[in-house]
Amino acid sequence: MTVSTHSVVNGSRRGSTVRLAALVHKESLQILRDPSSILIAFVLPAVLLFLFGYGVSLDTARTRVGLVIEAQTPLTQDLAASFQASRYFDVAVARDRRAFEEDLVLGRIRGIIVVPATFATDFTARRNPAIQVIVDGSDTNTANFVQNYAQGTVGNWAAMRGAETAARPPAINVQSRYWFNSELKSRNFLVPGSVAIVMTLVGTLLTSLVVAREWERGTMEAIMATPVSATELLAGKIVPYFLLGLTSMTLCVAIAVLLFGVPFRGSLLALYALSAAFLVPALGQGLLISAATKNQFLASQVALMSAFLPAFLLSGFLFEISSMPTVIQWITLLVPARYLIQSLQTVFLAGDIWSMFLRDIAIMLLIGSVLFLLAARSTRKRIA
Repeated sequence: MTVSTHSVVNGSRRGSTVRLAALVHKESLQILRDPSSILIAFVLPAVLLFLFGYGVSLDTARTRVGLVIEAQTPLTQDLAASFQASRYFDVAVARDRRAFEEDLVLGRIRGIIVVPATFATDFTARRNPAIQVIVDGSDTNTANFVQNYAQGTVGNWAAMRGAETAARPPAINVQSRYWFNSELKSRNFLVPGSVAIVMTLVGTLLTSLVVAREWERGTMEAIMATPVSATELLAGKIVPYFLLGLTSMTLCVAIAVLLFGVPFRGSLLALYALSAAFLVPALGQGLLISAATKNQFLASQVALMSAFLPAFLLSGFLFEISSMPTVIQWITLLVPARYLIQSLQTVFLAGDIWSMFLRDIAIMLLIGSVLFLLAARSTRKRIA
């Protein structure tokens, strides 16, 4: 009796393994035969990386400004030369601010720097000369940039003049150092973040579309008529798209490092561990969406609204989470991309910090487990 029971259990396990292998093989063939899957998994990620690498930049350089020199003196001409030599400004010079007012209104320049007629006299007499900076406040980031760098240019010029003439004690020399991204290139943190956006598309959008298509065509019901269990069905769907997601990630990382020159200071072990952990909630969400909607169009809309947009807007990819309202900050805790993006940026720019990685991996796996339980429950109801 014991031997018979043992044989039945072994036969059941072998049958489950054979069914799972057949489902994985079937799903893999479907991916290879479906042009849309290849498009979303490989072509779309490359296009997105090119857009983020070349088209999107948060670096502000060569900003167009108008420089008004109301009185031409050797001192003001020297100051004007400092502005013109700055790599941060593209300077046009005039004698009256009214020459630039229309350009500022129409957005052709971002600020007007006015050096008043009394500047040279006040500077020579040490009466704290003033310079006016008028900026376009419609773009707050650029406005702050123009204001801060105008003050910095004037400060550097004043320090050099003071050192040359010994008219005042030398200023304190503050030396700044930037860790991890010494050149302050926005590409170095945008491109790693875009990898998470790409994996969201592959994991959630592609999975939800493909499985919803099977519901539409009736092939899912045909599979359910077989002895396949809900667990085997979900596993058969997960494995091919899990490998596809890792392959797409590898392509994105290769493009980031070889084409865009983004430094990679971490290990491949950390990279693949983080990516694999992120694919768990991404695939779980895609399966849950497909089981709940059973319609490709509706599944795509739900995937974009619930996965892509939160990953793009609420993950810290473009907008600082700490500057968001408190309620939104709490909502971001449920966005898996938040944990992947900060870890990927660390892997690329800083290196391996496993205390941070293990925490983020645990959170992503926890979110993924909940989504898979919901997806399995929904699929089991369909089978029943």
